[in-house]
Amino acid sequence: MSHLLLLAFYTYVQKSKCEEAVKAAIEVGFRHIDGAFVYGTEEEVGQAIREKIADGTVKREDIFYTGKLGSTFHRPELVRSCLEQSLKKLKFDYLDLFIIHIPVSLKPGPDLSPMDENGKLIFDIVDLRQTWEAMEACKDAGLVKSIGVSNFNIRQLEMILNKPGLKYKPVLNQVECHPYLNQSKLLAFCKSKDILLEAYCALGSQRDKMWIDQSTPVLLEDPVLGAIAKKYNQSPAVVALRYQLQRGIVVLFKSFTRKRIEENFQVFYFQLLEEDMKTIDGLNKNLRYLNLRHSGPPTKK
Repeated sequence: MSHLLLLAFYTYVQKSKCEEAVKAAIEVGFRHIDGAFVYGTEEEVGQAIREKIADGTVKREDIFYTGKLGSTFHRPELVRSCLEQSLKKLKFDYLDLFIIHIPVSLKPGPDLSPMDENGKLIFDIVDLRQTWEAMEACKDAGLVKSIGVSNFNIRQLEMILNKPGLKYKPVLNQVECHPYLNQSKLLAFCKSKDILLEAYCALGSQRDKMWIDQSTPVLLEDPVLGAIAKKYNQSPAVVALRYQLQRGIVVLFKSFTRKRIEENFQVFYFQLLEEDMKTIDGLNKNLRYLNLRHSGPPTKK
């Protein structure tokens, strides 16, 4: 994988800021763009990419776009329709990677977070192995280049890997991962199966009150991370990103500002010593920032 694909630009951002942020990311050098059906920004993302293709900055084949299957589309007969809706919004012929967003199935319908009268999510019972077969069919149809998963634990990965008649194994598993939750067991498992691990919340989250427990410590204020950052004349954010890259993890990053986007692209221009990697390993607390209660029961990693 090209080093430019190891750092992905995350498009779960405000609709109004999305198009300009994606254009800035591409201009700075990002080539891996991470989106999802449920983010509601695929039209803006597609517009930004097409503008950068039109002005000669990139070609479509330079861009690696990841899309995600919404939880209300897990029934095998619905998988392709979700993908086709994303393609239509993006105005793309294909996705580079299509992943199951969360291993929790919700009631199909127009509402992406279907709730009952008590405000509880309405779940659906779907065998994710059948969902996976429908994902494989999308790859066979040429609508996607690769398929993968997100928020899967080892048991859930094994369920797919051990499925009778498996045609394509997941190429990637996208999960919350940062120095306070370093996912070392999951990383070792994925490496043993030749599955890439991709980290979201790599900087400890942007502390959105809807999703994040506000009592949790702020990763980028950690004094150990701060001391290491000072040693390399880098920001704690760049050090946290570099730590993941050196572990062989693809990293998701989100920002609205060109200055921050440019700053974090510095991740490619230095290397952490092994002793500092071990020190950052020691920060692990198995602390999870993201509360998945809005999208289904939390899944252990």
